[in-house]
Parts: sequence; C-alpha cells; structure tokens
Amino acid sequence: MKKQITLVIAAVTIGFTMTTDDYNGYLNEIMPDNKVAPAYNLVMRTVDAEQKEELRGILDTSPGAALQIAGLLTQEFAPSIAISVKK
Repeated sequence: MKKQITLVIAAVTIGFTMTTDDYNGYLNEIMPDNKVAPAYNLVMRTVDAEQKEELRGILDTSPGAALQIAGLLTQEFAPSIAISVKK
C-alpha cells in the first residue's frame, strides 16, 4: 500500500509518501530507549524530495517535531479500526 499524506507544519504545507514498508520499518525500529531517531528517519525518508531541506530546517529548530509528525503520519496511514472479542 502507498499513500500520499499532506500536513501543514509551522504554516508550511509539506507532502509525504508513506508505504507499508515505511510504516513497518518505523514500528520495528522503535525501542523503549530509542524513539526520536526512528521518528526522524521516518519523516525524512517519506517527505517529498523537493521539500526535504525545508523540513530539515523545521526539525532542527523545533525539538520534538519529528515525533509529532511521525505520530500524525502513522495515524493517517493506518487509522484505528474497531476490533472486539466476541464471546
């Protein structure tokens, strides 16, 4: 699966292209003591090429932005679905 996602970050519209491999890779990289680097890698790996430097500038001046952006990307790529146990 491949999905185009557009976010407005600090008043700048930035496009991302997420794939199932990007999503799964991000989840596999997250460790209890390592969340920031996988989030940064996901965001930089999926941003549209022509906006990479602009996004890098935002990330460099906004601590925690990579985690926020990664959270929105994963939420939009794989939204929650209703699951219940039938007894």
